[in-house]
Amino acid sequence: MSVHTISLAIHMKGDTQVDNITKSVADALAGSDLKAGIVTVFVKHTTASVMIIEDEPGIRADTKTFWDCLVPPDHRWQHNTVNPGEDNGHSHLRGQLQGPSVTIPFADGALLLGTWQQLVVVDFDTRARTRELVVQVLGE
Repeated sequence: MSVHTISLAIHMKGDTQVDNITKSVADALAGSDLKAGIVTVFVKHTTASVMIIEDEPGIRADTKTFWDCLVPPDHRWQHNTVNPGEDNGHSHLRGQLQGPSVTIPFADGALLLGTWQQLVVVDFDTRARTRELVVQVLGE
């Protein structure tokens, strides 16, 4: 087994922005020269998540609506109360629920995603920032 690790940096705006990283991950896989195994994509932040969705405008809008309903940004979160100047308690909670990583199998050097499945990063924070991701390919 071999391990190939790639870092990616993505500038994001926050406010539940969705950014498609499928091609970047596929390119990282191609650069590994590995033919079969698993790829893990991990975001190094507590206010962002990696997930698999059908990436189309309706789902992007619904994703924001879903998170705004499930974990509203205007609630009086203790994170914001205990840390003066903070306004992203909801962002941390959303990141906790969704999680920081996904794992995808690959064979013949290609990700084994379904027809409509796409890899995305969702930035739940309240301000723009650069998000760091780790793509780790394990295989042979």
